[in-house]
Amino acid sequence: MRSRAPRSVTPPEKHPKNLSEKPSMRSRARLWIPLLLVGALLTVLAELIGAQEVGVGIGTLTLLPLIWGLLLGATVSLQKVRPFPEGAQRIASVAMQIGVLLLTTRLAFMVGENLDLLVQVGPALVLQEIGNLATILIAMPLAVLLGMRRASVGATFSIGREGSFAMVGERYGTESREIRGVLAIYIFGTVFGALWIGLLASMLAGTGWFNPLALAMGSGVGSGSMMAAASNAVVAQFPGMEGEILALAAMSNLLSSALGLYIGVYVALPLADRFYRLLTRRRRADEGEQAEEFLSGVEVSAQKVEAPVQRVHPAALLALSTVLTIAALWAHDGAVTLSALPGMGLIVVFVVLGLLARRFLRISAIVTAMTLAMAASTPWSPVADTVLALVEPVAFLPMTTSVLVLAGLGLGRDARILRSVGWKIVPVGLAVFTATFLASVLIAQGVLGVG
Repeated sequence: MRSRAPRSVTPPEKHPKNLSEKPSMRSRARLWIPLLLVGALLTVLAELIGAQEVGVGIGTLTLLPLIWGLLLGATVSLQKVRPFPEGAQRIASVAMQIGVLLLTTRLAFMVGENLDLLVQVGPALVLQEIGNLATILIAMPLAVLLGMRRASVGATFSIGREGSFAMVGERYGTESREIRGVLAIYIFGTVFGALWIGLLASMLAGTGWFNPLALAMGSGVGSGSMMAAASNAVVAQFPGMEGEILALAAMSNLLSSALGLYIGVYVALPLADRFYRLLTRRRRADEGEQAEEFLSGVEVSAQKVEAPVQRVHPAALLALSTVLTIAALWAHDGAVTLSALPGMGLIVVFVVLGLLARRFLRISAIVTAMTLAMAASTPWSPVADTVLALVEPVAFLPMTTSVLVLAGLGLGRDARILRSVGWKIVPVGLAVFTATFLASVLIAQGVLGVG
């Protein structure tokens, strides 16, 4: 206990608690300089390691630079020899969200360019969203068996994206056991989601059993980082279809955000509640006491999770993410060149417009940035040729490496929260992500086959 006392009064780590109180320039430097230098170093190192293929029996598992970036970042964040500053970990976690915004904006240009393909496979894109319901049928019995009780509803009705909090909170309340289940799966996904989905997508793509376009659609069911990990794993197996795969993954991710809200509210959540009642119809009387052990570890407030967003200006986060992205692009190309800078600048402009729309118009930043980027790159856009020529040197794969490095560097604080949740969320979380991805891929595969 005594060893923790100095940390609680160290200004860079815990203060200012009052968000209007600004830290000194020296305090900021102690956080930002190590984060920038370590982030750039790990990003370059991950790109230099490159993609490594490993045989896994039925197929080939491709370990992409983004996986190395996540593992390297996690190693730095979790090691105890020279602890990485907690404040820097918080900044890395939030900067990762800005990095994902850069990623999705880059993808939006591919979506606009491949609009004809999206129209052709439109039914498959929409129907594969039903794959989210498989999560309930497969993961719910496991969660109930492990004693998660009412938290099982929140943990297994969806893959646990940000919108899940609003759906469950409105139906059951923000202090309910169901909302704690959502929080548990959300934390698990933050820590392991991109890594697991990326490995799963790589293994399935290596079997040769699935249409790469179906795998691309399944890649969009999770968060932005999950989409990046999965879609790049598929591209590694089918490099000649990079544009189509990434475009479909981006559109699937956008549809998951839009349709997922309606499916979750009107179908998935009511179905999860009824299925839970069916599974526990003989055991409801003692459900409160048996759930306490699990629920006691999930006492994390939304204010604690979101506080770093209010302390760091988005412009600083955007600058950090942009610098790491440029470092990844240079390492990927093996040379310091200027060819990618104009396209990167254009992507940053669209991201800034998205952030401004969120700040002043209360419109989603990702929706705004992607919509504008798609409109600028569609075949009927008068500036499409110019825009696409500018962004072409900005390769998508190295952009994901920098994002996953930031995710790894922020892993230390998330891992502590995950340990408090308990081991039960690990098998349940793996079941949720696996069932959602597989079901979406199978449905898309079936629809494409019929078409």
